[in-house]
Amino acid sequence: MTALLWLRRDLRRADHPALVAAAEHGPVHPVFVLDPRLWDSAGLIRRGWLAATLLALRDSFEGHLTMRVGDPVWVLGELADQTRADSVHLSTETTPYGQVRDARVRAALGIDWVETGSPYAVTPGRIRKPDGSPYAVFTPWARAWREHGWRAPAVEPAGLRLAGDGIPDDLEELLHTAVRECPVELPEAGETGALRRWESFREHALPRYADRRNRPDLDATSALSPYLKYGVLHPRTLLADLHGPGSERFATELAWREFYADVLFHQPDSAWTDLRPLGIGYDESAEDFAAWAEGRTGYPIVDAGMRQLAGTGWMHNRVRMIVASFLTKDLHQWWPAGARYFLDHLLDGDLASNSHGWQWTAGTGTDAAPYFRVFNPVLQGERFDPRGDYVRRWVPELAHLPGKKAHTPWDQPDGYAHGYPERIVDHHEERREALARLGATKENR
Repeated sequence: MTALLWLRRDLRRADHPALVAAAEHGPVHPVFVLDPRLWDSAGLIRRGWLAATLLALRDSFEGHLTMRVGDPVWVLGELADQTRADSVHLSTETTPYGQVRDARVRAALGIDWVETGSPYAVTPGRIRKPDGSPYAVFTPWARAWREHGWRAPAVEPAGLRLAGDGIPDDLEELLHTAVRECPVELPEAGETGALRRWESFREHALPRYADRRNRPDLDATSALSPYLKYGVLHPRTLLADLHGPGSERFATELAWREFYADVLFHQPDSAWTDLRPLGIGYDESAEDFAAWAEGRTGYPIVDAGMRQLAGTGWMHNRVRMIVASFLTKDLHQWWPAGARYFLDHLLDGDLASNSHGWQWTAGTGTDAAPYFRVFNPVLQGERFDPRGDYVRRWVPELAHLPGKKAHTPWDQPDGYAHGYPERIVDHHEERREALARLGATKENR
């Protein structure tokens, strides 16, 4: 009997436990359901990257990727009837929307439902304290995560038989259109592109990753997050390949991704509400938000980051923290506004990592001591972009300023000669304001 393999955040063929489990039942019919609720709410960048990934996935499955549009409840039910499938195999989903959707589909299908593996090395919810409660702080969670460990990469069984009728012409055109309309240049999609990037990073950047990962002016990070978003690579594959200098630090970064997924699993409301409400008042200024989003705040490292996002659909992680701190601490806006903007514009926009990364910076998240953390955008720029190369790349109005002078155009005689905007706020004043608001709520508790 045919087994359906329902693909979601596991858009690959290699190291795929659900595929291995499905193959034990006979021919495997891989299927992707384009859910209008998710597709229609996605921006051009997310659509383009998903479309490119699906086209590459079709090639990975030798043309045997079936694709349909609609509610997974009726799409999978119809496919099960057509193929006479007696089971549906899938990776366990732990996001709030994914769990609700899967419960609906499982109740409606009436065939064997087999979950094997997840998008994580350790499925969210597995790591708990000795008393059974979830961890709330990263360091002890990461220690338990390492002690728990993970399985070796799954090996595709010999003689795998694939079934499937491919992508219909109208849907293929939809995917190609989404790729063409994507406003940024996309990375090489699919498993081949992901592995090529991984091998290059491992050879050239991993040995110095621990001391260079915070430098946005260097090609010093893996840039694998867009692939991890859709499960083109499994984190277990990366962990199995780690060895030598930089490996421990890189594994810790993977652990942060898994920790945030675990937090979201236990506290699904934290996707858009404070984990630890501060009780402070927030400002709502459309003008200030637009200046931040368009990269014209007058603070070079902030503007460089937002322009990198607009130009590539990606932003260096250190700069993500800097621009998030500026929006929440200097402009006093509530973090969900920035988090939603990021999700709309990032190739790697992952709900758990994005929302909880913003909460970490805003001081409402899992960090044990966020009170005095207000990033100084000038000092951050001078420390992590010491030669000003990152700023000059993304802010051409400052290309004439040499070295670290690019971070302080207001101190240079010709700093504004090419139209760079003046600062929309004074950081030192806004830092004092942020701390005063936080201090007032602390005194009132």
